Amino acid sequence: MISSASILGDENALKCELASEVLRSSGTLRLRVTGWSMLPAVMPGDTLVIERIPSDAISEGDIVLFGRDRRLFVHRVVTRSQPQNAEIVTRGDAMPAPDPPVSESDLLGRVSFILRDGKYIEPSRSLRFSERAVAALVRRSTFAARVVVGVHGMRQTSRQSHVQTSRVQT
Repeated sequence: MISSASILGDENALKCELASEVLRSSGTLRLRVTGWSMLPAVMPGDTLVIERIPSDAISEGDIVLFGRDRRLFVHRVVTRSQPQNAEIVTRGDAMPAPDPPVSESDLLGRVSFILRDGKYIEPSRSLRFSERAVAALVRRSTFAARVVVGVHGMRQTSRQSHVQTSRVQT
C-alpha cells in the first residue's frame, strides 16, 4: 500500500526538479506562494519572479529559492560563510530560528520581483520597523499569522470588487 505522504513527497520532489530545470533552461521562474514563513514581506497568493544567479552573487538580505527535503523554500539570506565553504544561512522572516545552512547545490535562484495586486514589487533587502514588528508578532503566534493573512485577503477582495465596480459604472 502506498501512503499519501509518499505520494505527496514524490509530487514535491517532482516540483523541485521541475523548478530547477526551468531555472537552468530559461533563467527565470514564476512561483505562487502558499506558505506564511515570509510574512509580511511575502504573502500567500503572491507570485514570485525568480532568477537563476551564481551563488557568489547572493548577499545578505536577498530572498532566495532553495530545495531541501523534497520541498521548495523561499527565505531571506541572514549570513554568508566564506567563499571556500559556500554555505548560506537563511531564515523566513516569520520563523523563530534560522534554517540549516543551504549548500550551493540546493540554491536555485534569487527573488527579483514580487507580483501582488497586479504590481511588481522589488523585494527590500531589510524589513521596515513596522514589518519587523509584524514578523516578530507572527513568529510568536499562529493566531497573529492568521489575522495578518485574513486582513490581507480582505484588502485584496475589497480592491478586486472596487476594480469590478469601476468597470461596471462606465
